[in-house]
Amino acid sequence: MAATPTKPTNWAGNVEFAARTLHRPATPDRLREIVAASDRVRVLGSGHSFNRIADTTGDLITLDDLPRAIEADPASGTVRVAGAVRFGELCPVLRRHGLALPNLPSTPHFTLAGAYATGTHGSGRTGGTLAAAVRSVELVTADGSQVTVSRGDEDFEGAVVSLGALGAVTALTVEACPAFEVEQYVHEGLPWAVLTEHPEEVFGAAYSVSVFTDWAGPARVWAKRRTGDPLPDLAWTGARPADGPRHPIEGMPTENATEQQGVPGPWDERLPHFRSGFVPSAGDELQSEYFVPAGRAGEAFAALRELGPLLAPVLQVSEIRTVAADPHWLSPAHGRDSVALHFTWTSDAAAVAPVLLRVEEALAPFDARPHWGKLSSTEAEALGDSYARWEDFRALLERLDPEGVFRNALIDRYFPRNR
Repeated sequence: MAATPTKPTNWAGNVEFAARTLHRPATPDRLREIVAASDRVRVLGSGHSFNRIADTTGDLITLDDLPRAIEADPASGTVRVAGAVRFGELCPVLRRHGLALPNLPSTPHFTLAGAYATGTHGSGRTGGTLAAAVRSVELVTADGSQVTVSRGDEDFEGAVVSLGALGAVTALTVEACPAFEVEQYVHEGLPWAVLTEHPEEVFGAAYSVSVFTDWAGPARVWAKRRTGDPLPDLAWTGARPADGPRHPIEGMPTENATEQQGVPGPWDERLPHFRSGFVPSAGDELQSEYFVPAGRAGEAFAALRELGPLLAPVLQVSEIRTVAADPHWLSPAHGRDSVALHFTWTSDAAAVAPVLLRVEEALAPFDARPHWGKLSSTEAEALGDSYARWEDFRALLERLDPEGVFRNALIDRYFPRNR
C-alpha cells in the first residue's frame, strides 16, 4: 500500500506527529523493507500517549493493516497476539477459549504492543504492570531482522517495556488464566484520614481497587471483586455505597462506564472502567501519572492534598491504583510495589504545565517515576538514579540499534548516545 502523506495526531490531539511519511504495511515483508530502508522510524499504536514517545522526524508506521493474529492455547495457558491488536479485540476471543488476562488497563482501546512498551497497568496489590504477563516479544529490529526475545533470555527483561526503542513489536505471547467473573462496587464519601492512614486496607478490599479524587473533597472507591471472593468490606471506612451507576469523572455519561452495583459479568467487562466502543475517560483531556513506593503512599497523598486548590482549575479527576513489583528494567514498578497517582487534566496545556511542575516537586521526595506515555518533565538524571537497570537498557539499545534508527527526541533525552 502506498505511503500516506498526512500528519496524524495522537488520540488527545495535543501532538501532531512530525513524520515525513506515514506507512501502513499490509505484510510482514513490507514492514521489514520499510524499517531496513529508513534512517529514522517509529511505530504508532492507538495514539493514546500524551507526549511524543511515538513521534519521529522520519517514517511513522502503523501496524493496523498487518494480519491481526490471535492464537489462544488453552493447554499452555498462553495467547500469541499481533502487536496492533487492541485489548477490546483480544478479550472476547480469550473468553471463547475459557481464558482471561489477570489484569487489564482502565480502557480496552489500547494496542497490546503500546501498552506493554510503556508500562501500562491496571490495579491490584498482586498484579504488576501488564508487562508482567508477557512470555515473549517478536520484533523487527533496525536492519529489518525478525527477532524473538523470550522469558529466560538475557535481554528479555529489557525488551518488554522498551519504549518502542528496540524495534517494531509485531507480536507478543502472553500468559492467560482461567476465565472468571467480576462484580464492581462503587463507594462514595471515603474520608481522607482513612485513606492516608490505612491505604493497605483500602486497596486490599477487593481483587482490583481504584480510588478517584479531586484532592479536596472525600474520595470515591471502585472495588472490583472476583465473583466468589469475599464482598469488599468498606463500611468501617465511613464510605457509603453509591445509589446508582457512576462515571469516574462526575458529569460524564454513566453509560460509557462498565456496569456496577454488584452485577456479575465477564472479567473484561468489569476490570476496565470504560466500555469498549464508547469514549474512554473524558475524551477531551491530557494525562500524567507517577509511581511512588507503596510504603510511602500516605505521605504522598498528604503532599498532594496540600496542592488541592492549585489542582482544582485544571484537574478533571485523579485516580489512585496499586501495582505490584515486576522485574522489567524500565517498568515504573520495577523492583518495588507501587502506588500509581494518575491525573486527568483539562486539555489546556499551557495552564497544566506549571501545575504539573508543582506536582512533580511535591512527589520528588518519594522517588516518583512517571508513566512513559504521559506528560512529565522529570529529568533523565533523576530517573537514571531510580532505575537499577537503567544503564543495562542503554547498552541493550546501543546493541540492537547501533545507528539509532528507532530513536527520537524522547529516547535521546533519556538515553543519549554514548558516541
